[in-house]
Amino acid sequence: MITDSSRERERRRIELRLAELEIERRALESARQALDGAAVSGNASRSSVTQQTNSHEKLLLFRSLFRGRTDVYPARWENKSSGKSGYAPACANEWVRGVCEKPRIKCGDCTKQAFIAVSDRVVERHLRGDLVAGIYPLIPGNTCYFVAVDFDGEGWIEDSRAFRHACSEHHVPVAVERSRSGAGAHAWIFFAEALAASQARQLATGLMSAALERRPDIGFRSYDLLFPSQDLMPDGGFGNLIALPLQRVARDRGHSVFIDDELNPFLDQWEYLASLKKIEVSVVERLLAVLSSRRHGITGIPLPISDETSPTPWALPQTSSPESHVTESLPKRVPVTLADQIYIDRTALPTTMVTRLMRLAAFRIRSSTRPRRYVCRLLISRVSFPERNCMRIISPCPGVAWTR
Repeated sequence: MITDSSRERERRRIELRLAELEIERRALESARQALDGAAVSGNASRSSVTQQTNSHEKLLLFRSLFRGRTDVYPARWENKSSGKSGYAPACANEWVRGVCEKPRIKCGDCTKQAFIAVSDRVVERHLRGDLVAGIYPLIPGNTCYFVAVDFDGEGWIEDSRAFRHACSEHHVPVAVERSRSGAGAHAWIFFAEALAASQARQLATGLMSAALERRPDIGFRSYDLLFPSQDLMPDGGFGNLIALPLQRVARDRGHSVFIDDELNPFLDQWEYLASLKKIEVSVVERLLAVLSSRRHGITGIPLPISDETSPTPWALPQTSSPESHVTESLPKRVPVTLADQIYIDRTALPTTMVTRLMRLAAFRIRSSTRPRRYVCRLLISRVSFPERNCMRIISPCPGVAWTR
């Protein structure tokens, strides 16, 4: 006898499968259109841009992909005496005597702002190496044209590779750029139109969660750094920034260039950029439905937007689908030390349980003005959870008897 619950599960399974097929159909349709377009000679579209193309066409291509705020851009500064460096909004009044009052007054609060807008000249100077420009991804309306994930520190190679594979499995075009330092990477996903920053960040987080299935030891610092980092524009602020790629000085060192899965730079960076596809908003919405409904979910503890300011995010109800029971053999007892953090010995735990613990530990501290943080650190032989209140989340984990 078919029960109502089994009928509902089957209906949901069919809907998810249909959504997956629709995403794949759209990806194949885009690939076919690209092939048809490549067969047409003399077309001055972005698909024809190469290293030999004139500067005007290159600038059009570059600015069509790396779109953010246009009224202001961050420029990199460096103090050779102290060795310090950073970024600040490019302003015509910067350090003008009697006008600029940095650092006493922040740029966002200054009444004498004369921000320099993004222009072809600014981008060209960046590409030629005359300056290092960044971009503010979050634009008015709390939308963005791309989302990027930062991989930094030890393990960035395997982490970014796992993320690239997760994108490929879900038919999401992604471009991986080696960072300016050469010791990290940025994974860029571009949208065909302005997308709500909350959705863009959910997409990146969902793909990172899928990557966790492939590589449970992926660094949560990588999981933390998203561009944009906010769902909502902070009052008087700009949101976080990311350095633009292909800056000449860094490029000459083999950095700030787009690389393949084996870390080799593409021979023609412009031809590669021209080949990149942008995702339609409707496709993003279908992807979010698929990612949030699968076994891994988007995160262990997703927070509704309405609860952004909750002082106790760990107490919020979970909204993702329940995870399946861990089928591998589990130890009867797992040592847990409750000190400055919660330390869990992971040496005897199967990979699937480690992955689940790391997702559970990824609880989010969010507000409208503060970037989301995934406060979890992975030790070589243990998983540590900096927040003691995580014990409430870990306790009901099926199949494991916890000791303190």
